[in-house]
Amino acid sequence: MKISAIAIATIVGFLANMAALAADSAGMPKAGDKAPLVEGKDQDGKPWKLSDDVGKKLVLLYFYPKDDTRGCTKEACGYRDSMASLKSDNVEVIGVSFDSGDSHQKFITKYHLNFPLIADTDGKIADTYGVRMEGKSMANRVSFLIGLDGKILHVTDSPNPDTHLAEMKEAAAKARG
Repeated sequence: MKISAIAIATIVGFLANMAALAADSAGMPKAGDKAPLVEGKDQDGKPWKLSDDVGKKLVLLYFYPKDDTRGCTKEACGYRDSMASLKSDNVEVIGVSFDSGDSHQKFITKYHLNFPLIADTDGKIADTYGVRMEGKSMANRVSFLIGLDGKILHVTDSPNPDTHLAEMKEAAAKARG
């Protein structure tokens, strides 16, 4: 009986470890991975597809928790204010959160944002990128710079909005050569 209990415990432990590894591999994409080609609707309810931009521009796809909150406003305004240099590096900025199109429209208008915001109200895009806050209908603050070949060039996973802007600008400049 002791051998059977030990064997069962070993098998259960092995299966738990395999499940944990599988969960990790299905998580957030890393630099060098192919970017998942997601789609959704922008602040105006118009269809948006990542595949429409990949191959034409570098895409700075950034996820943030909530419209019109302190950190998210700071991040969005940082991208807005850096748009000229980002565009000179051939970068298209696209923000994604769980907020509705109406919320995004108000956020864009209030802060004069000059890039689209995608309404991921069901969280499918956030889930595809592995950035959903555990147990919440919110995304963690994570930015992905996607290259012309569709592969992720850089990932910034930090709660600090300033870190995102600095790292993404640096990664975009490196990509330009």
